[in-house]
Amino acid sequence: MAPSYSRQNGFTLLEVLIAFMVLSFGLLGAVALQAKAKQASFDSMQRAAAVALANDIMQRIRVNDSVQLSSNYKLTFTSQTPLNAQRRCFGAQCSSAAIAALDLEQWKLAIRARENTGTLDDTTVCINPQSSAGTQGRGFDVEVIVSWRGRQKIKATDETKAINCGTNDDQRRLVVLNSFVFARGI
Repeated sequence: MAPSYSRQNGFTLLEVLIAFMVLSFGLLGAVALQAKAKQASFDSMQRAAAVALANDIMQRIRVNDSVQLSSNYKLTFTSQTPLNAQRRCFGAQCSSAAIAALDLEQWKLAIRARENTGTLDDTTVCINPQSSAGTQGRGFDVEVIVSWRGRQKIKATDETKAINCGTNDDQRRLVVLNSFVFARGI
């Protein structure tokens, strides 16, 4: 007796095509997930650089804690702000204003170095020291804002939109660092 074969021509080919489509959608999803992870990683790197730069200038302000802190450090500049001539305070006695000028020039160079590596684009920095109430002009609330342009759009909160530093659009990113500095020197 001869074996009986049923006629199901092309059924295996149809299974292979369906499996290939399912695999294709899975691979597309994995690629999209990888792209999103890469964007998030870049945003994280930008934020970490901005926090490090803001912390750096805050520590420089703490070291040069004179009562002229407000006039020495209050300024806004961008990454396109021209640099002044290189200042030096090494080996000589410098005033707090000269130290502040050196700090700011070195910090502008650090901002530009970060920008050259692709970390922070269109950087604007705002330093706002204000005399603190009840400290007889010797205590300062210092706010350092680092603003830069991110790669993708985000929806900002009303509180973030109210911060006036840099261009206020839907690609702006901000790091705000607040601290209290008590001035020792006179």
